Amino acid sequence: MPQSQKNQTVKLAEFKADFFKALSNPLRIRIIDELRNEELTVSEIRDRLNVELPNVSQQLAVLKAKNLVTSRKQGINIFYSCSDPKVFKLLDVAKEIFNAHLSDIQKTLRRL
Repeated sequence: MPQSQKNQTVKLAEFKADFFKALSNPLRIRIIDELRNEELTVSEIRDRLNVELPNVSQQLAVLKAKNLVTSRKQGINIFYSCSDPKVFKLLDVAKEIFNAHLSDIQKTLRRL
């Protein structure tokens, strides 16, 4: 494999690891799920998730730094939205994997 291709492979692996690190926090995943159908303010996210405002703000900052959410200001409000809807497909696949795993565990327990 040529050196440039190896470098690209390494960079891609690093990007993926960094991307999944951004999604490794349950609150960040919940925030992204809330942004699935509409853009929301920090206060709206806080109310929907019943989490302290500083926690929401901190996690939004991480998501924004990793380009997973974008923001726009309208008057005194800042609205957040998911920057790429493909993230929802990824979360949906993760849910399918979880459900399949859960189903396997249930089948095993029934056999016992």
